[in-house]
Amino acid sequence: MAIEIISERLRLRQWKEDDREPYAALNVDPLVMRFFPGLQSRKGSDHDIERWSAELDNRGWSNWAVETRASGTFIGFIGLTVPRRALTFMPCVELGYRLAREHWGKGYATEGAMAALRVGFEQAGLQEIVSFTASINLASRAVMERVGMTNADSDFDYPNPALDGSELKRHCLYRLSRKRWFQFAGGSP
Repeated sequence: MAIEIISERLRLRQWKEDDREPYAALNVDPLVMRFFPGLQSRKGSDHDIERWSAELDNRGWSNWAVETRASGTFIGFIGLTVPRRALTFMPCVELGYRLAREHWGKGYATEGAMAALRVGFEQAGLQEIVSFTASINLASRAVMERVGMTNADSDFDYPNPALDGSELKRHCLYRLSRKRWFQFAGGSP
């Protein structure tokens, strides 16, 4: 059964049919997708929603649809997933987030990421959560640092041929252990 998360300003919840259109629109915004290999098709966006919905139903956590509590407006996703590509540091669970551009700069990514990490460590019992992005994505790296993650100094080339020759190929890896989470966020394991 899907875990729903309520934070001060956000609701992280199971996906709804009404989320498909705004999520697809977010994935074709060149600014939102500038650190990815390209824009995402509607079919790819729908596939994400179906996969994440099933994971939420089956294990309780995945990438949640995010809405503001004040208006109920869908703003993107934040959550925890197992990466689909084979990466040298697997197995792992990844913290990820993607918000519509009109919702940037409001602290939503940080607030939602903290809530997702809390579920990962305090409810799901995960021992470590990682996050990674193109090394030049300074805004995403700043979110990782604000939520207590540390740069693992393990930069890597992301295994996607579409990135060959691109400045997006080089990625940085951030890590957060369960022990460090409790030190950072307070509380006890």
